[in-house]
Amino acid sequence: MKASAKSWPYPKYIAHRGAGLIAPENTLSAFRVGASFGYRMFECDVKLSSDGVPFLLHDDTLQRTTNARGVAGKMQWEALSRLDCGAWHSRSFAGEALPTFDAIAAYCLANYLMLNIELKPTEGGAAIERLTGETVALRAQELWKDVSIKPLLTSFKPEALHGAMSVAPKLPRGLLLDKWWTGWQQTAMDLKCVAIICNHKLWNAQTVAAVKAQGMRTLSYTVNEEKDAKRLFDLGTDGIITNRVDLFAPAQ
Repeated sequence: MKASAKSWPYPKYIAHRGAGLIAPENTLSAFRVGASFGYRMFECDVKLSSDGVPFLLHDDTLQRTTNARGVAGKMQWEALSRLDCGAWHSRSFAGEALPTFDAIAAYCLANYLMLNIELKPTEGGAAIERLTGETVALRAQELWKDVSIKPLLTSFKPEALHGAMSVAPKLPRGLLLDKWWTGWQQTAMDLKCVAIICNHKLWNAQTVAAVKAQGMRTLSYTVNEEKDAKRLFDLGTDGIITNRVDLFAPAQ
């Protein structure tokens, strides 16, 4: 099923980085915890190791969420795979390994879960941004080739989305925004985006109408308060990405 303004297969509630803050972000354990709360769609961050292996990590650097330091994208996967990315969160998750994109995909596919893949290239310019988009999109296209609901590819980096579009044009794309920068609308149209995903504070009646007038859906990050969720749904937005998998019932 191709995601579009007319045909939108995704739920209103999306779990941020697997299970928000309850489990170590972007880990297989986080996905399992999020699924235990009934979530059927997950957002995660995917970047490349120096030898081209797609894996899950939000930051450029390792120190916040692992027991190592340095730039993750400058390390080979063999070294990254030995790191502990759970002990920082709590003792019960100590020993958790960084997951490959393939491992997360296997879990989602086996459990009929949907995925919002944020293309998260290591800082380094347009070349690494495009390579990240190409590599992840190609792998996602292969992994989901027999699945009707495809993953949604999103990024703050237009070049990553251009890379994804060049190799896997049928996978749906969304542009992430933390502000309304000059040219965002034309960029989203050039990329044939099906959605704009932005900081929830940016949405109002005018901005929602402007995006929907272009045939795109409206998603928000990171929504953790009931009052904010109510405001967004009252505006007619299509979904929220949340850390509070324990607060929002995804069946709503």
